[in-house]
Amino acid sequence: MNILSFIQSKHNLIFKLVIVFVCSVCIVVLLPNKQVKGLRVGSFDAIWAGPDLLAEEDLFLKKSADEIEAEKKIIENAAPLFFENKEGERDKKLNDLDLLKQNNPKAYFILKPIFDSIYQRGVIESNDKAQQGKQIFLANGNFAEAGIYFDFFTIKTAADFIEHELNKSKSDLAGVNYLNFLSITYFFNKEKTDFYLNSKIDQVSVYKTAVLKGQTLVKRGEPLTNNKRFLINHYFYLQNISGNSSVIKILFSWLLVFLILIVLLCYLLFFRKLIFGQNKQIVFLYLIVIVSVISTFIFSKYGLLVMALPFALVPILVRVFFDSRTALFTHLIVVLICSFFMADKLEFILLQLLSGIGTLFTVAEMRKRQQIVNAAALVFIFYVLIFVSYQVGFGTPQLVKKVTVYVPFAVSSVLVLLAYPIILLTEKVFGFISDFKLLELSDLNQPLLRQLSQEVPGTFQHSLQVANLAEEAIYYIGGNTLLVRTGAMYHDIGKIKNPNFFTENQAKGYSPHQEMDPAESAKIIINHVIVGVELAKANNLPEQIIDFIRTHHGTTYVGYFLNLMKEQSGSIVFNESEFRYPGPIPFSKETAVLMMADGVEAASRSLKSHDALSINELVDTIIDYKIAQNQFINSDITFKDITTIRKIFKKRLMNIYHARIEYPV
Repeated sequence: MNILSFIQSKHNLIFKLVIVFVCSVCIVVLLPNKQVKGLRVGSFDAIWAGPDLLAEEDLFLKKSADEIEAEKKIIENAAPLFFENKEGERDKKLNDLDLLKQNNPKAYFILKPIFDSIYQRGVIESNDKAQQGKQIFLANGNFAEAGIYFDFFTIKTAADFIEHELNKSKSDLAGVNYLNFLSITYFFNKEKTDFYLNSKIDQVSVYKTAVLKGQTLVKRGEPLTNNKRFLINHYFYLQNISGNSSVIKILFSWLLVFLILIVLLCYLLFFRKLIFGQNKQIVFLYLIVIVSVISTFIFSKYGLLVMALPFALVPILVRVFFDSRTALFTHLIVVLICSFFMADKLEFILLQLLSGIGTLFTVAEMRKRQQIVNAAALVFIFYVLIFVSYQVGFGTPQLVKKVTVYVPFAVSSVLVLLAYPIILLTEKVFGFISDFKLLELSDLNQPLLRQLSQEVPGTFQHSLQVANLAEEAIYYIGGNTLLVRTGAMYHDIGKIKNPNFFTENQAKGYSPHQEMDPAESAKIIINHVIVGVELAKANNLPEQIIDFIRTHHGTTYVGYFLNLMKEQSGSIVFNESEFRYPGPIPFSKETAVLMMADGVEAASRSLKSHDALSINELVDTIIDYKIAQNQFINSDITFKDITTIRKIFKKRLMNIYHARIEYPV
């Protein structure tokens, strides 16, 4: 066998393996290539929940250019001004004032005390208003004394002071220019001021924080400030950024992910063969896994609340279209892979796995929208109970007192309500059928069912009885009761065409078949399956319902007309295949049970006496005939199931016809 022939013979298996391979490659690309040291903390994190965080390497947190510029601006605004004491000009002015004593003693004695007060306080060189509030230093040789700008006179304030004193004493100094005796004593020293400012600016560090290796960044239970959150986030960012990725490391990471994903495929192969045989269903399950991983990657990369993701949606979505065990297994795979993004993997696995299991309790039978609301509430309860138990027992007890830590759990629980629109979208995209859809289809006001009840009431009543029998049997042997009931309601819709050719619709004992050739009659009877499929497709019924129409007679014969043809033909050879239904035979418990229920219910109408013995014999005969015709070889139904079905059918038919067991006298 060449490679091409092998691929053709194993194309379904190869397709599934390709799906697993592609998913594993995509996931490895998204996974962190080193162990996650921690996740970003946000404003909801009130205290540090983890153990004491020790720096594994020196951490230098650089300031941004804006932060450095702002710090320089602060230094510039706070830098003091330096002034130098120069009294030479003052002494000269005072000497000139002393000369006034000889020429104008009166003016001298008035001005002398005023200028003594001014020079005792000091006259400083004027500066702009922006600098007047700064601290100043008055340099005198190698010494400097701190002061305040407004403690000194300026030329202007000194002149105003002289004017005020003269007015107060009502002294007349006409002809004396007293401003000639006024001089600056403290001059602005730009060189020293700039030197001091530049030295302080040069000392500005480019690092905001420096933590040496081994030092504690944050202690368990320590309240988190904004600065502390920023420091922790930056530390984890440096720790979790891409490191060295060797080919060997990538290869074994892929191998681990591939093994996790292949386990899901093996589960389907050994325990869910019907799902394994449908590539569309395989794609759906792995799509759920990859979407979950992508969502976790995005949230962890951009510092969003990973715990706010609705992981509980996974078991809900899978359970709606499959079964609880498959839902649990898929959820386990998702949780295991997504745990690689978490620092505390144990806490994450406990929270998500147990809450997912709890969710399955509420959606075991998904028939009411209220169940999704119940699931959301239960998820939140599980989150809180598990979180509190874990933190008090093994983590940080102080954390359970902070209300903000429960916000992500509340968000995740609310997002579980997205299950309903996602279910509708999945039905449209993948053609799956949920219990919600089945409930809609089984509504008797559906166009096809309403037409069946109005135009073919006999067949409609037959369908109702078949639905009751099949649902009861599936309930006890295990299966989708709602699916088999809905399928039973539609299985005979092909009888809408030519209804009078079917026994349950014939009145007063007249049958059109009395005037027809047996082969022609058989063709009309067989044709109701083909017509039913066409009607179902025209009305956009799901394939899962159409399967019940196709298989409810399997490949059995139209026995009555076949035997009649044999009697009439004598030795003439005819083609018996013309009297055989086209099939296919049932391939699930539900379709197999419907075949048995349909045959038993139809045959029970022809019984002349509905007593216990006749009903027992009828049920056994019909079911044994189906078994002899190999109608159940493709169904996952056991002899134990069939025995249970026989008992249920007999009991139900006795109740319908009020039959009683006749005891010997």
